[in-house]
Amino acid sequence: MNEQDAFEKFSQSIVDALEDKKALDLIVLDVRGHSPVADRFILASGRSDRHLKGLAKAVSEAAHKQGLVAHIEGMEALEWLLIDLGDVVVHLFLPEIRQSFQLEKLWAAPDKEASASIS
Repeated sequence: MNEQDAFEKFSQSIVDALEDKKALDLIVLDVRGHSPVADRFILASGRSDRHLKGLAKAVSEAAHKQGLVAHIEGMEALEWLLIDLGDVVVHLFLPEIRQSFQLEKLWAAPDKEASASIS
């Protein structure tokens, strides 16, 4: 298995773990070439702080099966959890917090008209 296939398999294992725990509004963003910290962001919401904990645990277990350690930030507030898995970063939010930060819009590719008018 080549490096890209391994990366895709690992990313899918994280998505599968989140889907198994009923994550809400799951989105996978390819940020290669746009972010110096990761190649892929996975965003999902949880219904409550307890649900966020369960989602984070599922991600951590999936990473462990691949020989990686999940570095989790935000466990004290339990509104937005960031899980650093190296080339993959998982963002888990309560819905209202996700709405206020709108990371999907921040990392969305600019449309061609907007980029054309800038140049």
